[in-house]
Amino acid sequence: MLIAGFPAGAFQTNCYVIAPAAGEECVIVDPGQDAVDGVDELLREHRLRPVAVLLTHGHLDHVWSVAPVCGARDVPAWIHPDDRHLLSDPAAGWGSVGAQLFGGITLSEPDDVRELSDGATLPLAGLEFTVDHTPGHTRGSVSFRLPDDAIMFAGDLLFAGSIGRTDLPGGDYPTILRSLATKCLTLPDDTVVLPGHGPQTTIGHERATNPYLREAAPHAGPTRGI
Repeated sequence: MLIAGFPAGAFQTNCYVIAPAAGEECVIVDPGQDAVDGVDELLREHRLRPVAVLLTHGHLDHVWSVAPVCGARDVPAWIHPDDRHLLSDPAAGWGSVGAQLFGGITLSEPDDVRELSDGATLPLAGLEFTVDHTPGHTRGSVSFRLPDDAIMFAGDLLFAGSIGRTDLPGGDYPTILRSLATKCLTLPDDTVVLPGHGPQTTIGHERATNPYLREAAPHAGPTRGI
């Protein structure tokens, strides 16, 4: 499997490209601010053909470039319905400060927007992505898992050493803790977590060291094959 990525824009949001191998179809996750050139470079380097864009949530730093990326390749964007309004009203995701910071930014939905649901399996580019609805950072936050729970694209649910903020519209601290308990801590320790910001980590490392998870975590995660 090929997974390549880069931190996009001033927010340093991780944008990922996933494919079975070089020269094949691929999926793009979270094309944020100024991500178009970076995406195009990865597609050229690995000779990839996008078939879809997956969005972990609707915050501007994760969706800024979704319309141009989808439009240039004529591919759909997938997002949870609770965050779909943020595609065309990005300031709404940032509360009172949003109008000051982003009020002059005009975004629009891609031509083809499809809605995600909890537990859905998306067969895309020869891979199967399992969708987990993980609200708490936003109401429509989701994460994506690849087969056998080996890799998780966590968005802003879980970071190395931290978790997503819950002080913006749609955020809720008890809700994100429930999402972490039911969607992260149930995964095997060797599950690789590719977050929306910062370096990759594993469920086991976060279970043992993340201050937001440590007290709630069992001493060891599930064991594969048993």
